[in-house]
Amino acid sequence: MRILAIDFGLKRTGLAVTDPARIIASALATVPTAELMDYLKRYTGKEAVEGFVVGMPCNLDGTPTDATPHVARFVAALKAQFPKHWVETTDERFTSTMAHQAMLQSGIGRMARRDKGTLDRISATIILQGWMERRR
Repeated sequence: MRILAIDFGLKRTGLAVTDPARIIASALATVPTAELMDYLKRYTGKEAVEGFVVGMPCNLDGTPTDATPHVARFVAALKAQFPKHWVETTDERFTSTMAHQAMLQSGIGRMARRDKGTLDRISATIILQGWMERRR
């Protein structure tokens, strides 16, 4: 079964998913946050998903950010909507910076780097890859 990672944002949310064997984390989609629950219902209806990993924002010193309460509310709603799936949060510090660096190193052009959806998908992939590495 797959694991789905979520880089939650107020406007749009990046998603990444493992392959069924949980070897590779791949970018999945960027979804307008208002449509996120519907997207997740459709996706889990056609793909076997065991659980969700949600990036939890925090400051460098580990304290909550302004976005932390929004993510916490989303996590509560996700647990209510998907009671048969586990939901785990993980530290997402530096994922946006790492995603931007990955875009630069991959040779993506300047105009493509301006697409924030790409950054969100890559951030979700980094969140998922980090979670997978900690599990090994």
